[in-house]
Formats: sequence, structure tokens, C-alpha cells
Amino acid sequence: MLAAAMATIAERGLDGLTMAGLGREVGMSSGHLLYYFRTKDELLLQTLEWSEGRLGAERGALLSRPAPVRDRLEAYVDLYVPDGPRDPHWTLWLEVWNRSQNAADDARARQAAIEGAWHRDLVALLAEGISRGELRRVDPDRFAARLRALLDGFSVHVAVGIPGTGRAAVLTHVREFIDDTLVPGGPGAGPPAS
Repeated sequence: MLAAAMATIAERGLDGLTMAGLGREVGMSSGHLLYYFRTKDELLLQTLEWSEGRLGAERGALLSRPAPVRDRLEAYVDLYVPDGPRDPHWTLWLEVWNRSQNAADDARARQAAIEGAWHRDLVALLAEGISRGELRRVDPDRFAARLRALLDGFSVHVAVGIPGTGRAAVLTHVREFIDDTLVPGGPGAGPPAS
């Protein structure tokens, strides 16, 4: 069901995702779907959790490979940034974020868990790079919060198709930011990590 919901979002956008239409896709009545999901908000959140589970596995594989931290950091950024306007994962994210203003505490906690996984993985990668001397000495948690805020801002622009903020331009901006602020010997370099 969740894969069918994601495929519908990719093909027809969020407006094309209805309980009745999804029910037809998976051979169930919309009432049956409502029994499982209660609301469209719950369907969207479970679809996001399913999608994030897949991305989390991909992120884990990318981050655990034997490669320099800078290369793995670039892979993290590449996975984070949407493919382009109407990227289905980011379209879903934006909708769930928008609906979260009125969400119950449980739903908000589940969203926070998704965000937390991305954050923890980035903090761990930064800490590894600092300990190996591949990255400058920074507070990994604070730097991760700032980098993710930068990624979120750029990613929203890519996902909604704001002119001048295509994926390639965003990846260049982020790469330059990392080089300027995190890579030893870059323009803002302080003493290397030891």
C-alpha cells in the first residue's frame, strides 16, 4: 500500500493521491484503507516513514563504506537534496511538515524520529572526520544542525522549482560551504584537528 501511495505521488502528485484511488490500486475499498490509516494524514506519515526507512538503509550503506569522510559527506548531501522539482519524497515531506502544525504529539514525535536519524548520522560522520584529522575541529552537533538547515532551505527551493536553484547549483553551493567551513586548509581554516 505504501509503495503504491509513493508511486501515485511520483506520478500524479499529492492531489492525485486519494483514499478511493489508492484503494483501487491495491484492490481495497477506501473504507478498508481508513480502517488501517484512520486519516489521510496518517497515510502520508506512514508512507513517509516507509520511504525514510528505505533512504535510511541507503544512507547507512553510503556512510559505512570505506572511503574518506569528505567523500561520504558528499554522498550524504547527494542523498539529501531532491532530484528536482516535484521530487516525490520531498513533495511528501513538505506536505507532512505542513500538516504537522495540527498533528497530535505522537505524529510529531514520529516526524522528529525521522529527522533525528538524519541528524545522528551526520553528527557521527563529522565526529569521525574530526577525530581522524580529515575535518576541522567543530562542534559536530552544532555544525550538523547548521548544515541540515542549509540543506533544508536549498532542498525546498529545488523541490518547488524556484528558478536558479536547481540541484546542480545547490550541490555546488553546499560543496563550497563545506570546503570553506569544514575542510582543513580551506578559506576559513583554523588549526587542523589533532
